Amino acid sequence: MNIYCAGPIKGDKTYQQFYKKIIAQVSKHNFTAFSEFNILFEQKIKLNNKKIYERDIAWLRSSKAMIAEVSGPSLGVGFEISYALFELKIPVLALYNREVKKVSAMIAGCSSPLLTIYSYKDDDELREHINNFVIKF
Repeated sequence: MNIYCAGPIKGDKTYQQFYKKIIAQVSKHNFTAFSEFNILFEQKIKLNNKKIYERDIAWLRSSKAMIAEVSGPSLGVGFEISYALFELKIPVLALYNREVKKVSAMIAGCSSPLLTIYSYKDDDELREHINNFVIKF
């Protein structure tokens, strides 16, 4: 089964190491973790913006769920969450580091029953939230 993993690529990279840990944890459960940072999907040729969009939408469409690291602002991650929730209607787990004072109001204020939002304080809590989410699939 495929799970789309979203996190900052070009935006705020402060919490990017946790995004990479999300990918690793999803992979440990024998799911395919769709992400630009997953070594399985490393591009040999640099993609232009249109190709990146097409690839990521194709990955989202073939996924049963999505996990996003939302500690820092990212227009791309926000778009992907919205697409997953309202176009594809798949469950989304949004995770943010407890040190973050403000999570985007567009995520924190979203009332979609498909969206689950949790904070984490360390690697152990991050893994626990991911494990509890993916066990449903």
